[in-house]
Amino acid sequence: MDILNKFKVLSSYSGLELVEDIDCQLNPNTRKNSISRAVLPNGKIIKLAKTLLTSACERNCYYCPFRAGRNYQRETLSPTQLANLVYSMHQSGKVEGIFISSGIAGGGQRTQDLIIETAELLRYSHGYQGYLHLKIMPGADYDQVLRMMQLANRVSINLEGPNQVTLSKLAPHKSFYSELIIPLQWIETIRNTLPNHMGWNSRWPSSSTQFVVGGADETDLELLDRSESLYTQYKLSRVYYSAFNPIKDTPLENHPPVNPTRQLRLYQANFMIRDYGFRYEELPFNKDGYLPIDHDPKTLWAQMNLMDTPVEINTANKQELLRIPGIGIKTAQRLLKARRIHKISSIEDLRKQGLQSNRFFPYILLDGKKLPRQLSLV
Repeated sequence: MDILNKFKVLSSYSGLELVEDIDCQLNPNTRKNSISRAVLPNGKIIKLAKTLLTSACERNCYYCPFRAGRNYQRETLSPTQLANLVYSMHQSGKVEGIFISSGIAGGGQRTQDLIIETAELLRYSHGYQGYLHLKIMPGADYDQVLRMMQLANRVSINLEGPNQVTLSKLAPHKSFYSELIIPLQWIETIRNTLPNHMGWNSRWPSSSTQFVVGGADETDLELLDRSESLYTQYKLSRVYYSAFNPIKDTPLENHPPVNPTRQLRLYQANFMIRDYGFRYEELPFNKDGYLPIDHDPKTLWAQMNLMDTPVEINTANKQELLRIPGIGIKTAQRLLKARRIHKISSIEDLRKQGLQSNRFFPYILLDGKKLPRQLSLV
């Protein structure tokens, strides 16, 4: 098989979650492709190629099509082959960014060396200056993590489960703390103790992780509790959630697939924690520790907390505004700016600041008065 066809096989693996993929975040039904639209931390949207160095793997993760011993087509590209190919795709305008992961063959450290070699070839042999996301392998050592951070715009290591108990149901030979949490600690230590000029383009990369949702019977409370700690302790830029889907000839092939709306609700709750100042304990979990599927969690929180104490738009601070359904960061900033010029006194004033839906009606006051119509929650 020629190099291009090997690349197509390696990059078409539907289980390879694209951690910047904007289509998968709020549209769980979107099919993932080898080249996807992706959003960078600065908001720019690019064409991102995602691929594996090899689909051979010595680990036996229960949900993964590339688990050891499974009858599946395996392909491998050398660092030189992959670097040459993706750089030519970049030069032709087919891709603007690259995400490199791999199955584990010959141990995590050996595999990590191959990813590093690929990145070094791209950066220094080809002079590639574009976006580069590199996956940290379980078992990587500190020096390898540091080198990855000197080459990448983003690094990530997938936790899969929120704790060792749930991880063991998905990947029984992975160690939650020593293989996954410690590298996240190293990333934050490097950012805090070493000078920025050591990073790529004098900046340390952002970091992210991913959970498999529903494969280990973990609760939403467990996932969001861990997500909050990842944001506060390790300063991750993003936590991603991948809805479990069973794969034939794996130990979890008879495990039911996850309702994709659960993934959507987790993303919505995740944004509440990361961007809007909520604590995970405030979220509207049911008695079993799951978010209701039927309504978004921000609206449910407002229904329980703001119906009797609506927020005065003209005096609320930014954090109070962000708790109102229909108001995000940009809208809150526009409201604060508009208030410095004149009092907001009508629905028309609100519309001018970007509040186009009616979700906020039951939860706000304008100059001490409720809006004239109260709409039911949908």
